Amino acid sequence: MEKYTIPAKTHIGHIHLKVADLQRALDFYCGLLGFELTTMYGNQAAFISAGGYHHHIGLNTWHSKGAPHASREGVGLYHTAIVYPTRKDLAVIFERIRKVGYPLTGASDHGVSEALYLDDPDGNGVELYWDRPKNLWPQKSDGSLEMYTNPLDLAGLLAELDKD
Repeated sequence: MEKYTIPAKTHIGHIHLKVADLQRALDFYCGLLGFELTTMYGNQAAFISAGGYHHHIGLNTWHSKGAPHASREGVGLYHTAIVYPTRKDLAVIFERIRKVGYPLTGASDHGVSEALYLDDPDGNGVELYWDRPKNLWPQKSDGSLEMYTNPLDLAGLLAELDKD
């Protein structure tokens, strides 16, 4: 087969998650994380977005109403990654999560990005992160990316809230 490279401006449009309880999912994604409800699809699905897009996340109970969490050892989605525009924006959501006592499952500095990890009420992994400017991404001697997983300086992240 001939080699194909996906166009550089291609991006992931949205994700659609199966949830056990639609209102509980909306409380998390809209109530805690701040997504906006764009529309309901009957009483079994909701579409939510950031900034008025038709939907970044679809939530539905079509095949999952009342179902238990998926097994961590099985195949499936590892996490949904939500990119914040700035480090300060990441600090704002971290402070919000911290104030309500919602548990994090991790917080990492990956060199190219800084990330907070948590699970939604259905056990779906969620990564909240911001990308460092591309010119600051660490590189190996061969020019490839030098990504790593180091602990995130949470105090340093919160210090962003005190900056202009």
